[in-house]
Amino acid sequence: MARILDMRGIIKDYPMGDEMSRVLKGIDLCVDEGDFLAIVGPSGSGKSTLMNIIGCLDVPTEGEYYLSGTKIAEQDEKALARIRAKEVGFVFQSFYLLPRQSALKNVELPMIYSGVDKKERKNRAIDILEKVGLGERIDYLPRQLSGGQQQRVAIGRALSNNPTIILADEPTGALDQKTGKQVIDIFHQLNAEGRTIILITHDESIARQAKRIVRILDGELKEEDLPRD
Repeated sequence: MARILDMRGIIKDYPMGDEMSRVLKGIDLCVDEGDFLAIVGPSGSGKSTLMNIIGCLDVPTEGEYYLSGTKIAEQDEKALARIRAKEVGFVFQSFYLLPRQSALKNVELPMIYSGVDKKERKNRAIDILEKVGLGERIDYLPRQLSGGQQQRVAIGRALSNNPTIILADEPTGALDQKTGKQVIDIFHQLNAEGRTIILITHDESIARQAKRIVRILDGELKEEDLPRD
């Protein structure tokens, strides 16, 4: 399997008054193509900071991060924006759909920014919405959809530019247990098709749906070594 993500000695410091607070303390993490990784940790553990660095929304203070062979620390803001658009599909707890745009238009949006022509992006968006089970609701507005359906649209939007990694931050956090399971089932389907999934969560039952679990606590990462359910 090809190595997609390679982090070595990742440190992240933030200013706290006159001092620096070390949030990440030498993270080593590798992810291969087709992996399904859960990063688990409580509030304040550093998992959101790690997610931001994985998604190229932030850069480390020290250490090396390669994404698809690109050294992230050497990229400027414009290059990081291009990398995010090409390499990472984001799925968030709060969906972040445009409320006055249809499911179809929400999925098309990243393709507009990437310069995909109108016909191709419409066809691609329809195909994606059918894949996530919303083929009959492409013209629905977010307010006309349930929470689970809105998250499916968000997953479809994340898929629209065919990214290298799907990075999901607490994707079931706003959903009930049954609907959350349906969303996780979609991630399983995507992973079975070869998609690489990185799931950020504090929920043990959700984490145990992944192929691998790493735990983050006080800015340090440890691979799960206990038998899973």
